[in-house]
Amino acid sequence: MEGLKASSNNGTGKKPTEKQGKVFFASDFHLGADARLSSVERERQVIRWLDMVSSEASAIYLVGDIFEFWFEYKKAVPKGFTRLLGKLAELRDGGLSIEAFTGNHDLWMFGYFEQELGIPVHKKPIQVDISGKSFFIGHGDGLGPGDTGYKLMKKVFVHPFSQWLYRWLHPDVGIRLANFFSQTSRAATPPEERHWLGEEKEWLFQYCNRKISQGVAPDYFIFGHRHLPVDWQLANGTSRYLNLGDWMWHNSYAVFDGQDMEIRFFEHEARLISNRAILK
Repeated sequence: MEGLKASSNNGTGKKPTEKQGKVFFASDFHLGADARLSSVERERQVIRWLDMVSSEASAIYLVGDIFEFWFEYKKAVPKGFTRLLGKLAELRDGGLSIEAFTGNHDLWMFGYFEQELGIPVHKKPIQVDISGKSFFIGHGDGLGPGDTGYKLMKKVFVHPFSQWLYRWLHPDVGIRLANFFSQTSRAATPPEERHWLGEEKEWLFQYCNRKISQGVAPDYFIFGHRHLPVDWQLANGTSRYLNLGDWMWHNSYAVFDGQDMEIRFFEHEARLISNRAILK
């Protein structure tokens, strides 16, 4: 669940970015669910963002929960999201590097993105080198201490037998059922978890520190899942934990310009959680 997935073709155990330049990271679009904007309005907003960043991007990482729910049947995928899928296909056909990750809401990706869009999909965290900086990137679900209920549930969801059983549900039933449970789960989120809990209680923050203690100390830990835009200097003084926030409420993303990382907001103002100003 928490292991590092390294993909490489150069024998180093790390995956290089071929073209140098600005690299963009975003997560938690949750298309299919209404929030501050309707899902359709938010999808159009994501397209405007992709149009804006693609002119200067060498790569884009979509770090999980692109959709509120996604399940690939052998001959069908969920209805909708035509604008996003078309834009991603256009950008890939134009040569832009795009990589995606599964999240806890869209973990049932089985090859559609790779086959139809040419976009690789990562199901576990990866470590990459970009312009001499090291990045540890993953959605973040099931990492760190706690959340034992979800970790057990995820093992069931990713088991091939469970996926085989689910395929027997008609898409009209399967998708409606999944959306119901997704909305129920979101409504049950304790109010305190919608705010920064502090270093002692944030599971992903603790996960980063544990990886550092195990000798994995990248320049940047990049996660989504938490739905809070965070830029936090870790105690070792060299690594930073960045959470990409979400597009349901924050419209936040990160950009690496070849030297430094920054959290930004698109067509919306929101609060960034950070300790870096205090440490300077």
